[in-house]
Amino acid sequence: MGTGQKRNGLVIPEASQAMYNFKYEMANEVGITNQIQGGYWGHISSRDCGAVGGHMVKRMIEAYEQSLAGQQKPQF
Repeated sequence: MGTGQKRNGLVIPEASQAMYNFKYEMANEVGITNQIQGGYWGHISSRDCGAVGGHMVKRMIEAYEQSLAGQQKPQF
């Protein structure tokens, strides 16, 4: 993919560091942190990368549901 073609940017750009940390937290839960080499994910299988993304979405949905139930601010 060429530069300038990425379309899935963050709605709130200031959240990029928090999302980066969140991704590594989920990678740790999935158990693939030891396979990441200096921030490079190229050696990780698509299945494992998908598991990280799936866990991120699951956690965000849980936090939002809790915020709806208790009317509190979601904590991601």
